[in-house]
Amino acid sequence: MAFREYKVISVSEGALGTIFLGASGLPIKRMESEFNEHAAEGWQVVFQFVESKRFWLFWSRETVVTTLGR
Repeated sequence: MAFREYKVISVSEGALGTIFLGASGLPIKRMESEFNEHAAEGWQVVFQFVESKRFWLFWSRETVVTTLGR
């Protein structure tokens, strides 16, 4: 399927949970509402991956990077 335009969005774990708890969950409700908003505008998920990056000095933080197309 060919798309005319693409959009990339990213959703990260919370910083405070990462610092104080050592890890934090991805904000699923926020991701869900953001995907629903884009789907209402005609966007579809094309590709998605989870990236783990160092956060400050000792912690790592996950980010979901999603490519949408329409």
